[in-house]
Amino acid sequence: MARVRRGLRQWLEATRPVPRLKAAALARRWAELPESARTPAQLVGRHAVGCEGTHGVFPRCDFTCSPCYHSADANKVRVDGEHTVAQVEAQMALLEELRGPHGHAQLIGGEVSLLDPDAHAGALLAMRRHGREPMSMTHGDFGEDYLRRLVLGPDGRPRLTRVSFAAHMDSLMRGRRGLPRPRREADLEPFRRAFVEMFRRLRAEHGVRSYLAHNMTVTPSNLGQVAEVAATTAPLGYDMLSFQPAAFVGDRRRWKEGFREHTSDDVWAEVERGMGTRLPWRALQMGDPRCNRTAWGWLVGGRFVPVLDDTDPRDLAVRDAFLARFGGLQLTGTPPAVLVPRLLRAVGGNLAVLPAALGWLRRALSRSGGVRGLVAARGRVRPFTVVVHSFMDAAQVAPAWELMERGVVADDPEVRATQERLGACVYAMAHPEQGRTVPACVQHSVLDPGENRELRRLLPLVEVRQPAAG
Repeated sequence: MARVRRGLRQWLEATRPVPRLKAAALARRWAELPESARTPAQLVGRHAVGCEGTHGVFPRCDFTCSPCYHSADANKVRVDGEHTVAQVEAQMALLEELRGPHGHAQLIGGEVSLLDPDAHAGALLAMRRHGREPMSMTHGDFGEDYLRRLVLGPDGRPRLTRVSFAAHMDSLMRGRRGLPRPRREADLEPFRRAFVEMFRRLRAEHGVRSYLAHNMTVTPSNLGQVAEVAATTAPLGYDMLSFQPAAFVGDRRRWKEGFREHTSDDVWAEVERGMGTRLPWRALQMGDPRCNRTAWGWLVGGRFVPVLDDTDPRDLAVRDAFLARFGGLQLTGTPPAVLVPRLLRAVGGNLAVLPAALGWLRRALSRSGGVRGLVAARGRVRPFTVVVHSFMDAAQVAPAWELMERGVVADDPEVRATQERLGACVYAMAHPEQGRTVPACVQHSVLDPGENRELRRLLPLVEVRQPAAG
């Protein structure tokens, strides 16, 4: 009987709409947010703790891009699978401890496909063991053989039943096979398409599901091509389009342009032009709006439909009710045996919100073109997200972080604004040796240079000397 009671308690906790550990992590994150970020639209601390990423696990990359966020020593560090897996394990363990039992974490450093497929798989499995949904960050220049060796075990059966990749492809990158120096964004369309097709074949042949994001760095030289990228890439099958205005971070030798000649508003306007519609982003916010803006929705036959219209008070009321009653509800990565009772408990305890939910459903259906529009789409309806991430310059971050480390709020308005953005950062990186996390902008702007110098000594590149002639 004791075993039965213990099992029942565990099941009841697992199927809670928001498990206690996650609720505690959300409360801690909300308390950490600066006052400027605690808005009705804020998701951090109310529904999610934010995203996470690795650091110091494989700094090297085989492309040369302008700009490049890696420090000058990054490409002088040897890729070592054993080091990668061990560091990922330690970082994920701390993230689980500090940020709760579930999160979305990026396997990021240099180029992930430089890892041996077994080491790559080992890192992803370590992330999953600690409740993380992993995403591998790549330039996308790897072949189908590598993907299959990553996903399939020695017995030929999937060891990874689902994978997530973010492929970074833009005309600022140098070194892609078949297109080492693209002159314009349109040159990359066949490569963007081929990347998606690789994963479609993987699912058809082995049943492995995937989530694919497309990343693009934006500078004055390619801002005018953003609309074309949005228009031509959205139909290919990516689940997310992410645009990142360039920042003065990393290797100074690769700062070629006046990156701050345009703003996030300029980039967003170009994305909207390419998508052919307004992209509402103010209804839901992750972190600071100066850093992130996101439009969640779905594509109906190629047309973007938002989850919420940020100009409709009824949609905003539904948002408020959802966050108040269902904030933190965990769905992704949850097995059906847990997910179904969790949803039943969540809905059963909140039947009063059903009229508002039905009203939202009617509006969402209308925005989608009604039943006739959905039928006309012939099954071409799928979730879709558009994001702009605006990183800060290293010169902004360093003085703000130095004061934050001393517990000092800056008097200077610009430095204080940077402190607010760092305090609301949604992208955390774990430092097990210190027992804490730091914002990604701090990692890249302040900590990476010293860390990569140390890694260069720990994992030096092996030089093969040719024998002297004669």
